[in-house]
Amino acid sequence: MDIKGLDYNTQRQPLLMPEYGREIQKMVEHAITLPTREERLRCAHTIVKLMESKNQQLHESTNYEQTLWDHLYLMSRKQLDIDWPYDVSQAEKIAGKPEPMAHPQTGEQPRLRHYGRLMEGIFDKLKEMPEGDERNELVRIAANQMKRDLVTWGHGSIDDEKVADDLARFTDGKIQIDLSTFRFERITNTEGNDNRRSKRRRNS
Repeated sequence: MDIKGLDYNTQRQPLLMPEYGREIQKMVEHAITLPTREERLRCAHTIVKLMESKNQQLHESTNYEQTLWDHLYLMSRKQLDIDWPYDVSQAEKIAGKPEPMAHPQTGEQPRLRHYGRLMEGIFDKLKEMPEGDERNELVRIAANQMKRDLVTWGHGSIDDEKVADDLARFTDGKIQIDLSTFRFERITNTEGNDNRRSKRRRNS
């Protein structure tokens, strides 16, 4: 139904910068039509002041005035012919969208699902680390996390030898735990059951 005098959003041109609203967009379009550069510039300064009042959070930025003029340039579709008080040559980068990031799990799957990709990264790091306190601490963290992972996934036997064997195997023998001196953190069956219930809820 087309009723004369009514202006529906679906019939309007999409806003280039919705945060400033349609009235300011109309002002920008009016400024473009003014006959002299002086009139257009005066109008542009007025518009920027109104834009600032509409988007006050920009004050948190150190270069907010530059940003306002960049926005004005974009809203004018580069058609506002004035002596710009700021360099707006890079303004179009504001409207550009970053390239989508590749999903970290795209491609090959973890070799052992119950340890996951994070632990695989730790295995690779341990292969390269020199002996010392830093490596010893990472070994301690890794071994205890591996044991928790085995409990969570319910792999039956979760004895310390299983963790030591896996740790040596996935670091190409670089990390050998001496089970006569290494002490694992205490992991209760309740902790394992809670973790399994949490995984089932996420997968359901």
